[in-house]
Amino acid sequence: MYSAKINKKIVFAVTTDLNYDQRMQRICTSLVQSGYELLLIGRKWPQSLPLLTQVYQQNRIHCYFNKGKLFYLEFTIRLFWYLLFQSADAYGAIDLDTALPVFMKAKLTGKPFIYDAHEYFPEVVEVINRPVIKKIWTSLEKFILARTKFAYTVNESLAQLFYERYRVKFSVIQNCTLLEPESALPVKSADKFLLYQGAVNEGRGLETLLRAMLWIDLKLIICGKGDVYEKLRKLSVDLNLSDKVLFKGYVLPEELKILTKQAFLGINLLENQGLNYYYSLGNKFFDYLHAGIPQLVVDFPEYRRFNEECQVAVIVTLEPEAIALAIRNFMQNSAFYNQLVQNCQQARLKWNWQNEEKKLLAFYQNLWETTKA
Repeated sequence: MYSAKINKKIVFAVTTDLNYDQRMQRICTSLVQSGYELLLIGRKWPQSLPLLTQVYQQNRIHCYFNKGKLFYLEFTIRLFWYLLFQSADAYGAIDLDTALPVFMKAKLTGKPFIYDAHEYFPEVVEVINRPVIKKIWTSLEKFILARTKFAYTVNESLAQLFYERYRVKFSVIQNCTLLEPESALPVKSADKFLLYQGAVNEGRGLETLLRAMLWIDLKLIICGKGDVYEKLRKLSVDLNLSDKVLFKGYVLPEELKILTKQAFLGINLLENQGLNYYYSLGNKFFDYLHAGIPQLVVDFPEYRRFNEECQVAVIVTLEPEAIALAIRNFMQNSAFYNQLVQNCQQARLKWNWQNEEKKLLAFYQNLWETTKA
């Protein structure tokens, strides 16, 4: 049911493929259904599929370069040029890699600038061990946040980190999944399988997971792509795991949702490579619990905090033997497994997008009231 039109337009910019960015799909849909007009600008990758139909406007920017410094430079220039011809009541940057052109457009037009931090960009795994690059991103972050009044992020740990470093108060809007009726939860697949969904990047614990698969009599499905995708496929062959590990590549959200509900166990492992991973709270954490499947997580603050409140996961050390032992325990201890399934079904009633949406709408209501004053 749509609300009366609020007569406010917001433009958001991301560097992701819009078909797979579930957080932005939720945010934009909620705002449109509450009466806003939305334009979401993303990036066109060489392998991008045609844009899925959404209730908001979408546009992709094509770049000749697809990674590294030249990509960021080209995308920044192209995004700023595109924004010059767009009018809106507010402009939102999603993470630091879109912040500069969006900030410049907002300042040129005297409109509010919004910063949505999905991660702590100066310490992403691709940057943290490159001192010069890290210094550039840190300087940009300091410049942007010193001039930012309206900001939100994905969890309490990151909000606290931003406040300690920049004295900027971030609202928290978590990456929770949309709550569906329990009748939408299908029966688990008769052939039990493990599921990893998300970016197939360095530091996701996937090499360790593959080595653990040598001691696990289940199949593993990996959904997603990233910078170590081909390396992992080769490792799978080298370990003679080709019959046990299925690499599906990019999977559209609706198909992924069905697959997740059929899984036996979700995998959510990270290496402690910088504060971005250490303070993370990934979409997959909520996607797994909403699907009614327990998961393996590492002992990082946000996962520990949620699991202490309601146990929906088992915390493991990032070692093949520990991972294999935890998975075998799930296979052998059906009472424990079923208890965590019930916990997931209870937790989803609290940790869901319907609750986070209220925070999102309150944030924008406060923004308009503040700027009007």
